[in-house]
Amino acid sequence: LDTINRNMLDFDFEKLCSVSLSHLNVYACLVCGKYFQGRGPNTHVHTHSVNENHHVFLNLETHRFYCLPDNYEIVDGSLEDITYLLNPLFQKDDIKNLDTNVGMVRAYNGLTYYPGFVGVNNIKANDYCNVIIQLLSHISPLRDFFLQPENYQEQIKRAAAGDHMTLLVHRFGELIRKLWNPRNFKTHVSPHEFLQVSKAVIFLILCTSNCLYSVSMSL
Repeated sequence: LDTINRNMLDFDFEKLCSVSLSHLNVYACLVCGKYFQGRGPNTHVHTHSVNENHHVFLNLETHRFYCLPDNYEIVDGSLEDITYLLNPLFQKDDIKNLDTNVGMVRAYNGLTYYPGFVGVNNIKANDYCNVIIQLLSHISPLRDFFLQPENYQEQIKRAAAGDHMTLLVHRFGELIRKLWNPRNFKTHVSPHEFLQVSKAVIFLILCTSNCLYSVSMSL
């Protein structure tokens, strides 16, 4: 476990194997941060573990950790912060206190920030939609709804079956939870996964647009 490099971990990007570009059965290497498919012999994960001498991987769907190429599961409480980074969860009491808690927190990289007030990466020309994302994330009823995935669990199940609009709901919820995560490793998040889903409906990544028009389209 001492080979894990938390500075390299970033779960904001689309969860695709960096070799096959498949969404299926994807693992994150916790040493270099790259995504690979599989786990058994002759898979991209297995090959990477042997060739690069990287041995600790996280299944991005089941949130379980494995040591490869020995292929055994790792259960260790010290990895909980990585699981939380991948999938931040909020209790009802946490949500109630968001608007009254004015304390700063410290990210893993040492920088301090206010949860909910973190930078949103500009991938290409999506600065206009970053403004809208920040705006929507501070509308308390909307924020509180999306901070609890159980509120839209049915949409998540349908998203797994490939429903585009419900996948949009799922990705937006993930982004809101990452923006308000009090245990981030960095003081910024990327909207990449959300934009990949929403670009066919609302937001464009490669060209700028009018914020007011985009807001009217998103509501």
